[in-house]
Amino acid sequence: MNALWSGCDVPCMTSSARLALPQVTLCAATSVNVAPTVRALGVCLDQIAFADCLLFTDVPVRLDRSDIRVVPIRRIGSSEAYSRFLLAGLADHIETSHCLVAQWDGHVLDAARWRPEFLDYDYIGARWPQFDDGHVVGNGGFSLRSRRLMLACRGPEFRTSHPEDLAIGRSNRDWLEAQGLCFAPPSLADLFATERAGDLATSFGYHGVFNMPQAIGLEAFWDVYRELDALGSVWHDFTPILKMVRRGPGGGGRVTEMIVDRLLRATRANRA
Repeated sequence: MNALWSGCDVPCMTSSARLALPQVTLCAATSVNVAPTVRALGVCLDQIAFADCLLFTDVPVRLDRSDIRVVPIRRIGSSEAYSRFLLAGLADHIETSHCLVAQWDGHVLDAARWRPEFLDYDYIGARWPQFDDGHVVGNGGFSLRSRRLMLACRGPEFRTSHPEDLAIGRSNRDWLEAQGLCFAPPSLADLFATERAGDLATSFGYHGVFNMPQAIGLEAFWDVYRELDALGSVWHDFTPILKMVRRGPGGGGRVTEMIVDRLLRATRANRA
C-alpha cells in the first residue's frame, strides 16, 4: 500500500508505516501456548495499528509491550470451551465494527495484502476445500468477523455447536444470511487467509501449524515449537511437519527431539 491516508474511517498507513485499521480489534483467547500466542499477536501489531489488541487468558502474563491488553477470563479447558467463549463471550469485549481473531499458529503474514473490501463482509476465514456445497468460508483460527455477527451468534435461534467456525460457516450459515449477514466469497477468502486451501505467497494471513515452517521459516518455527506447552495440534500433521523440519538446520536432531516429545506424551497418556 503506497498511499498515505489522512482520514480515520478508512484503512491507512500510519507515520510509522504500519497499516491503520481503527475499525478492527485484534484478539486471541487461550489458556495454553500463551507465549507463542503473544508472539503471534506481536507479529500482527508490528505491521498493523489496530483499535485495540486483547489477549483473553487465565494465565498470569508479563508482557514486554504495552499494545496488548490482557483480559482475565475463566480457564479455557478444552476446544469446546474455546468455541463457547468465542460464540457467547467475545462480543462483550468488542466495541469496533470488526474483530480479527488470531491464534498461536495463525496471524498476519503481510499487511500489504490487506484489502479494504474485507470489511464489507461479516465473516471471512480460510476456505475449506473438503466441502463442495458452497458453504466453504471458513476457518476460524485466523478470521475476521463483524460485531453484528458475534451478536447474532448469541441469539436464541442460533444453534450453538463445536467447533465454532463450523457452527458459523456451515450449521447456521443459512440462518445468518437470512438475518442479512454476509460471508465473503471463496475467491476473496483465499486472498484473506491460507489454511488447507489458499496460497501463502498471496494471502494476508494464515492458520495451521503445518503451514508455519513455510510461512515464518524453519528457524522461527523451531523457536515457537520450543515454547509450546500444549503440542496436540502439532501431532495432527506430525509426519509432514517432521519432513519440513528435517530439511532445516539441525534437522536430524530436531526431528529426534520432536519424536521423543510425542513418545513421552503417549507414555503419560497411557499412565493417566
